[in-house]
Amino acid sequence: MEYLNRVLGLKVMYQDEKIKPVPNFIAARYRIQKVTLDGETALFVYPREELDPVDAVKKHMERIQKVEGAPAVLILDRLTYRQKQYLLRDHIPFVVEEKQIYLPFMAVYLQERGDGERREITAMLPSAQLLLLYYIYHGCGELLTSEACRALGFTATSVSRASRQLEEMGLVYTEKRGVQKILYSDKTPRALFAATKDTMEDPVKRTIFVPRAEIKDKLLLSSYSALSEYTMMNPPPSECFAADSISALERASSGRLHNSEDQCEVQLWRYDPRKLADGSSVDRLSLALALDKDRDERVEEAVEEMLEQVWRDIDGQRN
Repeated sequence: MEYLNRVLGLKVMYQDEKIKPVPNFIAARYRIQKVTLDGETALFVYPREELDPVDAVKKHMERIQKVEGAPAVLILDRLTYRQKQYLLRDHIPFVVEEKQIYLPFMAVYLQERGDGERREITAMLPSAQLLLLYYIYHGCGELLTSEACRALGFTATSVSRASRQLEEMGLVYTEKRGVQKILYSDKTPRALFAATKDTMEDPVKRTIFVPRAEIKDKLLLSSYSALSEYTMMNPPPSECFAADSISALERASSGRLHNSEDQCEVQLWRYDPRKLADGSSVDRLSLALALDKDRDERVEEAVEEMLEQVWRDIDGQRN
C-alpha cells in the first residue's frame, strides 16, 4: 500500500501465501490478504460490503487474527466519525486510504479527517431533507431505511446516499443489522428539528404568479394559505400552492402579483411536497422551514402554535 509507505515509510509486501481456512460467514464478509509491514507479518482485511456493526467486526477480527496468529488490519474506503470512535475504543487496527492510519501493534496513529467529520457540505440534498423530516415525523428512535424508501418512493441508491449525507453532517447515526440499515438518533423529534432547522434548506426555490384558470392539477396549499388551514390565522387574499414542477405554468406566469382576485401564487419546491403531506396542505415541518425568515409576529406565533401541535401529535403516536 503506497499510502503507508509515503506517509510512514512502512514497506508493504503482499504475500502469495494463502491464509488458513476461516469460517464461511467471515469469508463471505471479507477478503483477506497476507502482507508484511517492514518485515512483520500482518493481515489486510477488506470488507466486501458495508461494514457490520463494530461489536460484530471486533469478533470477526479476533477470529481472523487467531487463525493466522498475526495482527489483522481493516482496510477501508471510508469511515464515519462514530465508527472511528468505536474502532479506536476497541483497539481494532484500520487504514482509511489517504485519511487515517491506526496500527496499535506498531504504536502508530495518524489522523486526518473522518468522513463523518466533514463540514464542507453546505447544502443538504433534497432527498436527505425529505428523509430527515420523515424520520422526525416517525418519532425518531430507530427507523429502517427500507421503510423510508417505500414511504418516500426512493430508490435504494437514493436513500443510501441521503442517509450517508445526514450521517456525514453529524445529524443522525446509521447502523447495519444483517441486511437492514437502521437510522437512529438519541434526540427527541422536537430537539432534532431544533438542532437541524438551520442546516435544512428552505423548500421553496422560486415563486411565480399565474391566473387561477391555469391551475389544472390539484396542488397542495402552501405558505399563508396552508398556515391558515393549520391555525386560526386568516387566509390570504390570494391562494398559494406548492409544486415540484412549474414548467407547464411558466408561459402564463408573471413575477409579481397584479390581481389578487384573478391570480394565485405557485411555489416551486426543491422536493415533491406530496411526499410528506397527508391532507390538502404541505406538511407542517416543511411549512415552518418555508416561513422561518418571516418576521411578522402573527406569522411567528401561528408557526409556533402549529409546531406545538406537531410535537403533541408525534408524542401521541409514540405513546
